[in-house]
Amino acid sequence: MLIPGQVQYQKDTQQMKTPQNRLLASLAPEDLQQLDLTSADLTAGEVLERPGYRGFEYVYFPCTGIISLVVALKGGRLVETGMVGRDGVVGANAALDHSHLIARGVVSIGGTAFKATLDKVRLLADRRPSFRALLAQHAQMLLAEAQQSAACNATHTLEARMCRWLLRSRDLAGDDLPITQDFLAQMLSVRRVGVSLAARALQSAGIIRCARGHLIIVDVKQLREASCGCHKALRAHCDRMWP
Repeated sequence: MLIPGQVQYQKDTQQMKTPQNRLLASLAPEDLQQLDLTSADLTAGEVLERPGYRGFEYVYFPCTGIISLVVALKGGRLVETGMVGRDGVVGANAALDHSHLIARGVVSIGGTAFKATLDKVRLLADRRPSFRALLAQHAQMLLAEAQQSAACNATHTLEARMCRWLLRSRDLAGDDLPITQDFLAQMLSVRRVGVSLAARALQSAGIIRCARGHLIIVDVKQLREASCGCHKALRAHCDRMWP
């Protein structure tokens, strides 16, 4: 008879054979074994990384949910520089000896992840140049996203920026996003009234539907047309860099 812990272990092991995380799915089975992965729940609002903090011990590979990389400005204002979900990893910079953090990793949409200790990730990166190169590629992808977001925030309308953000969130979490307009305003670094007006316009056009604590994408085609094109440009760049 299996005890509950053994049942969970078997479930985790089965998931690891076909990981939902894109980065993990590209690894050989022996590399996954060396990482000694365990499952983790991601709770909305949970902080996984802190700027300048060297004491964290886990690297996270999200399977569901979204982790936002945000920079805190004077006065408590937050600016999102990127998102990580089932296509990436949070905390791997430390494994590449870049342990000084600028952004903090905050769970914006709860979900699940696999996690490995920093020591295990660092050891595999030292042993496997291909794995180290994969982490470096991911870091470059996050840099490209931060640069594209900066250009977008400086030049495009709030409605177009909001559509870009929703498209990126859809890539990681699907059409039903458990977010509020207050949260969206914080991620876009704008006032809530602006997000409310933009959301009302998109809802009137039949592109989204706002429910209590949820924003549901109804028409993806129209959402892409209303976006500024930054999401498409970033996806094309990342697909070239990481097929």
